[in-house]
Amino acid sequence: MNSLQGLLYGLSVAATPANLLAAFVGAFAGTAIGVLPGLGPVAGVALILPLTFSLDPTAGLIMMAGIFYGSMYGGSTTAILLNIPGESASVVTAIDGYQLAKKGRAGATLTIVAVGSFVGGTLAVIGVMMFSSYLAQVAILFGPAEFFALTAGGLIVMSRISGGTLASALLPMTIGLMLGTIGQEAVTGETRFTFGIPDLAEGVSLVPVVVGLYGFAELMLLVEDRVHAANKPQSVKMRELLPTRTEWKRAVPSWLRGTFLGFLFGLVPGPAATLASFASYRLEKATSKYGSEIGSGAIEGVAGPEAANNSAATASLVPLLALGIPFTPIAALMISAMLVQGIQPGPLLITQHPEIFWGLIASAYIGNVMLLALNIPMVGVWVSLLRIPHYLFIPLLLVLSVIGTYSVRNSIFDVWVLLAARVLGYFFNKMKFQLAPLVVGLILGPNIEKHFREALFLSQGDPWIYVDSPIAVAIWLLVAAILIAGLIARRRAAFADAMAQESSL
Repeated sequence: MNSLQGLLYGLSVAATPANLLAAFVGAFAGTAIGVLPGLGPVAGVALILPLTFSLDPTAGLIMMAGIFYGSMYGGSTTAILLNIPGESASVVTAIDGYQLAKKGRAGATLTIVAVGSFVGGTLAVIGVMMFSSYLAQVAILFGPAEFFALTAGGLIVMSRISGGTLASALLPMTIGLMLGTIGQEAVTGETRFTFGIPDLAEGVSLVPVVVGLYGFAELMLLVEDRVHAANKPQSVKMRELLPTRTEWKRAVPSWLRGTFLGFLFGLVPGPAATLASFASYRLEKATSKYGSEIGSGAIEGVAGPEAANNSAATASLVPLLALGIPFTPIAALMISAMLVQGIQPGPLLITQHPEIFWGLIASAYIGNVMLLALNIPMVGVWVSLLRIPHYLFIPLLLVLSVIGTYSVRNSIFDVWVLLAARVLGYFFNKMKFQLAPLVVGLILGPNIEKHFREALFLSQGDPWIYVDSPIAVAIWLLVAAILIAGLIARRRAAFADAMAQESSL
């Protein structure tokens, strides 16, 4: 089917009552998670992850995507009202958003942000539809060597784009790869490294690991955070939500620029939403005729970045679904959900599971409509949510996550893994280690080993099979180009810092 047929098919899938309900619950929960300062979308998705396994795979993924988009919307609310970004992509929104709130324009700014997020997400769906038509044609050309290049190359790239130092990514990734070798291996079916523990025969489950690393660990950090708990927001009345004609007029160009920029960032593997919001902020300062006002409370400073981060979040579905490689924590959680449901993400997903691929893309549009309806009329509800003490909702989330983790396999062993991952995630956060490489290593490790051995089996031991096809060569060249570009960028940044320090002396 072509792109238009695919989107229409996706709309028919996403519009079923069960999937509509999943999108609504995800959008509502995501907004609440984004509003609650300190919790963040990653922890929120991780805590709700076990609950999605009782749903149909498409409905479960639609709910997770709704949480992701919803947290983008909700995160801007705390950024504007409290000067506390609910998630990293809302950091720049806090700069001008909070200044506008201090000027008495909080309600109008929230409306501009909500509409801008809708514009960015909706236009990005159209762009995703255009790119997706080429995926099915390329997918049938993939064999074990190409899949090995894709998974191993993706893991190498992940180690350098996840942020932090090389060591802060390599150590967690190594732990993840080691955990991935436990249990029954895919080629011969033999069990490894179980140490006589029957529960390890099936391997280390992804669910307790990701819930412990992201959900439990984040809640522990939230308990320590007394600054967020002490802040109380100002109230916003319905009549204050309508922007002036000038504000609408100034916001439109920023929405379009942010949407285009965010879409380009979303197609590149990496933390697209956060990078897109920062890049859009810089773009607005450089191109807007009101650039001199940005930083002290200009509508362009919130309109552009919010459109950009939602556009990037939607466009990031392309590398996530097409490559099957998670480059961000949220993507890792969605890949985890697919694997637990028995769905193998990657180039073949669009042909083997078109209902998931197109249903998820179409649900992004429906989810954006729901979020627009949820955020503007219900802004008073979200402001009230900010006044709920942490000691009320944190215990509830802890209990739900333990029950959800246990219910996936009815295994008390998974609860122990959850607690161990919680401790590991807490100390890794304290020591500034990256958590995403651990999850990615656990996900991709078995696949890398499987494709590596299958390729060798097919070539009867000839190692040149790994660079025998144009696709495999292109993937390895792309990996090398990304690594070299990253190295040059870091050298330039270090040189610029050194020059700045020298000039300040």
